[in-house]
Amino acid sequence: MTASLPPSVPAPLPPSQSPSPLAASVADLRKSYERAELSEDASDADPLRQFDLWLGEALSAQLPEPNAMTVATVGADLRPSTRIVLIKGYDQRGIVWYTNYDSRKGRQLAGNPFAALQFHWVELERVVRIEGVVEKVSDEESDAYFASRPLDSRIGAWASPQSQVIAGRGALVANAARYAAQFMLQPPRPPHWGGYRLKPEQWEFWQGRKSRLHDRLRYRQEAGAWIRERLAP
Repeated sequence: MTASLPPSVPAPLPPSQSPSPLAASVADLRKSYERAELSEDASDADPLRQFDLWLGEALSAQLPEPNAMTVATVGADLRPSTRIVLIKGYDQRGIVWYTNYDSRKGRQLAGNPFAALQFHWVELERVVRIEGVVEKVSDEESDAYFASRPLDSRIGAWASPQSQVIAGRGALVANAARYAAQFMLQPPRPPHWGGYRLKPEQWEFWQGRKSRLHDRLRYRQEAGAWIRERLAP
């Protein structure tokens, strides 16, 4: 007859690893989504027109930065990374934003042009996800947009070695002062700075609904046409 082992009691976590009251309360956060619905009949058959409609409503609602979107890329190590940028244009060719080509996202896109975008309009209880292939816009497009930027932003494009380690903020400020003195009021577009365009291959529109029975409509291309289908939430 073997003796029964005493029940194991997990050792208490050290204070540095114990969850804070705030962290513990996160699991209790709840929200009921009841603002709107998204049906096949009421949505546009063209995802770009549907996006135009929703973005227009986000602008009309005067949401904070309705043009902000998350850009997800994947590096050579197969690790994904995200950051928030601002959409600067869209049409049948795709979604456009501008950045430093030597940044982490720029380097990742150079090795893997597949990316995903996401807009989250919290107040409208809406999300738009877009997946596709990214390419650089033309030099003419990048030049035109760069010339439209405020002077400080144009100087900043030269001053910041984006995503690289720097000694401190002082080095950044010194760089800006140096380039401001060099270029005065007419800084040209840096060769490492310009636009990207994501050509959508798939769209998804998410509308929050009551009881977590959310509406999800996906648009995917098939034989040159957009196929619209509903996904389970």
